[in-house]
Amino acid sequence: MGNTEILEREPSESLSNGTSSNVEAAKRLAKRLYQLDRFKRSDVAKHLGKNNEFSRLVAEEYLKFFDFTGMTLDQSLRYFFKAFSLVGETQERERVLIHFSNRYFYCNPDTIASQDGVHCLTCAMMLLNTDLHGHNIGKKMTCQEFIANLQGVNEGGDFSKDLLKALYNSIKNEKLEWAVDDEEKKKSPSEGTDEKANGTHPKTISRIGSTTNPFLDIPHDPNATVYKSGFLARKIHADMDGKKTPRGKRGWKTFYAVLKGTILYLQKDEYKPEKSLSEEDLKNAVSVHHALASKATDYEKKPNVFKLKTADWRVLLFQAQSPDEMQGWINKINCVAAVFSAPPFPAAIGSQKKFSRPLLPATTTKLSQEEQLKSHESKLKQITTELAEHRSYPPDKKVKAKEIDEYKLKDHYLEFEQTRYETYIGILKEGGKKLLGNNGSEAPGLKKSHSSPSLNPDSSPVTAKVKRNVSERKDHRPETPSIKQKVT
Repeated sequence: MGNTEILEREPSESLSNGTSSNVEAAKRLAKRLYQLDRFKRSDVAKHLGKNNEFSRLVAEEYLKFFDFTGMTLDQSLRYFFKAFSLVGETQERERVLIHFSNRYFYCNPDTIASQDGVHCLTCAMMLLNTDLHGHNIGKKMTCQEFIANLQGVNEGGDFSKDLLKALYNSIKNEKLEWAVDDEEKKKSPSEGTDEKANGTHPKTISRIGSTTNPFLDIPHDPNATVYKSGFLARKIHADMDGKKTPRGKRGWKTFYAVLKGTILYLQKDEYKPEKSLSEEDLKNAVSVHHALASKATDYEKKPNVFKLKTADWRVLLFQAQSPDEMQGWINKINCVAAVFSAPPFPAAIGSQKKFSRPLLPATTTKLSQEEQLKSHESKLKQITTELAEHRSYPPDKKVKAKEIDEYKLKDHYLEFEQTRYETYIGILKEGGKKLLGNNGSEAPGLKKSHSSPSLNPDSSPVTAKVKRNVSERKDHRPETPSIKQKVT
């Protein structure tokens, strides 16, 4: 670090947008951040990741203290993470990684084709790190799947397989971790782990989720727009990856629901803008990125019930006060998901022997609405082709039961994705963001409805207990794709 040769060859025009006083101030702050001069490691990222010109200047100057010349990408990332804690809001942490990617490309211009290529690999390593070492992910990604997921994203071509294998083995053998402050190390193991996993500053609740990945964490934005609110009863049908929810946790519970940004908050008390969210509120919150809401046509024990299938394949049932209210929630949730879900990383699932769902980033898309529509249409075309190819080669009856289950799981996944993208495309063609701005809940071919917070949470249609029936879960388990998802 602090190599004078590489500092001397920095392009002077890189800071041409800032005044000389700003540049000098940025240099001073960057030096203090690097030397941790009256700053903690957990303070660094928030100064580098803000979305303004001065923060970009500071980040440029800070990264100049790191010479990645001749180092591999994984070595450089580990080296970088030794200096500070990658904490803060998702967007802030992503900007820090973009600054890292730019610096690595500057130090190694002949290793990877472009800065975008470096950033793509950096994101892929972060996702892989969560997949291999996270506690809440199902099947672990194989090296072949990692390589397949990155096909065609290196300026239209492929990365070197040797490079991808080396990166995969590096992450598999040693987890990516960033530095923590001394006072954090002194905390109890469980306390420190929870805070580090959530990417939060001590005593601050700012994340939803429990991953070490800024692209999978759910951002809690207190200034996000509220799109709908009202009382809903919730029943958890399936946990992450479609696994059965334990019997004692399947009961109906009533919440005051608030769809704020891309998060559906479920609170015990009625929503008040000035009231801070409790830990329990954040625990109950559900991200609707890449999710699909639909009428629960196969659930007949209660009226006005819709189901929500999330990006990580949890399935939740919600009961609304009326048919119009139910449809209003379906419309708004799907509209938010269609407009704001960031495109997934490419996944060549058709070529994989062992099926594994791609991970879906929780970050908000950077695409315009027109570009978002094209992205959804492209993904639908890809999914439709893969589904047709998949069904053209059904497994032989003589194969092992495990292989048949894999075939059914993949078929169920592709069919669900096809329905999801068809729904998203229909919404965007009807106006997308304009629909979110309506006071009502208009959507393609659907009636208008209004949210009503006046529903009595103790009313019997919402809270009445029913006997548990294993058969009511069939639609929600990916292992039983014979009962299909419907959007009505």
